[in-house]
Amino acid sequence: MSQEIEVVGIVGAGFMGSGIAESCARAGLQVVVHEPAGDALERSRRRIDESLERAVRGGKLDEDGAHDLRERIAWSAHRRALHDSDLVVEAIVEDEAAKLELFRTLDEELPDHVLLSSNTSSIPIAGLAAATSRPDRVLGLHFFSPVPVMKLVEVVVALDTSEETVARAKAFAESIGKRPIVTKDRSGFIVNMLLVPYLMAAVRMYEEGFATREDIDEGMKLGCGHPMGPLTLCDFIGLDVMYAIGASLYEEFKRDEYAPPPLLKRMVVSGHLGRKTGRGFYEYRTSRAGAPARDGAAAAAR
Repeated sequence: MSQEIEVVGIVGAGFMGSGIAESCARAGLQVVVHEPAGDALERSRRRIDESLERAVRGGKLDEDGAHDLRERIAWSAHRRALHDSDLVVEAIVEDEAAKLELFRTLDEELPDHVLLSSNTSSIPIAGLAAATSRPDRVLGLHFFSPVPVMKLVEVVVALDTSEETVARAKAFAESIGKRPIVTKDRSGFIVNMLLVPYLMAAVRMYEEGFATREDIDEGMKLGCGHPMGPLTLCDFIGLDVMYAIGASLYEEFKRDEYAPPPLLKRMVVSGHLGRKTGRGFYEYRTSRAGAPARDGAAAAAR
C-alpha cells in the first residue's frame, strides 16, 4: 500500500510556493517552506497571514483554525529542514538550469523515499528526473494561481515515473482538496498547451493596434463568458512567466502560435511584469489587504 504523504517540503517562498503551503496546511499536513533568502521567507509569512486574515474576516475560518494552520507551517533558510518530508514541491523561478541544479542537490541530500516534484509550467520533467538517481520518484505537480482557490493540479508523468509515484501524487492532490488530472510530459502539459496560443493571440492583437486592451478583454468576458479577459490574465500570471512558457512551447513544437510576440519581450525586459510589479498591460496598486487592485482608467476592463 502506498505511503500517505503527511509532511510536505516546498522549495521557493514566492506567491506559488506560499499558496501551496497554505493549501497543504489547510488540509492538516505539516509543511516546511525553504528559501535561502530571509526576506523572501518573511514575505511568505506575511502573505499567508494576510490570506488567513481575509478568510477569518469572510467567515471561512475562525481564529483558532487560523492559529492552528499557522502552526503547521515552518519556514527555514536551511535545506536540512526538508529532511523529514514525504514529498518536496519545487516552486522556484521558471529557469531550467536553476531547477536542474536544485534537483541534483535535493537528490543528494534527501532520503531515497522522498518524492521530488516540480511546479513548472512548461519545463520537461524528464530532464529534471535525469538529474537524479530516483527518476521513478520524480514527477510534475503543476498548481494554478491562486493556489488556495484553484482546484486543479496537473500530475505530469515522465518516462520513468512509477505507477506508485503517480498514485501517491494523485492521493496527495485529493487530500488537499484538489482535482488531479494526469498528463504526459510535453511542454505546456494540458492547460497551457491550450491556453497559451489564445493569450499570445490577444497580445499580438493588442500589439498590432487591432483593438484596445479593454475591448479585447471585454470581448472575451462578455462574448465567451470568461471570468477575466486574456490581457488581464496575462498580468495575473506574470508576463515573465508567460514569456518563459511561450518560449518553451515554441522550442519544443516550433509552431508560430506559441511564439511570444515582440511586445511581450519588451515589457519583460522593462520590468513591466503585471500585477506583481504593479504594471503590465494595466496598472495596479496594492490594497490594504495586500492584494493588487486595478488603478485609474484600467478599471474599465473589470
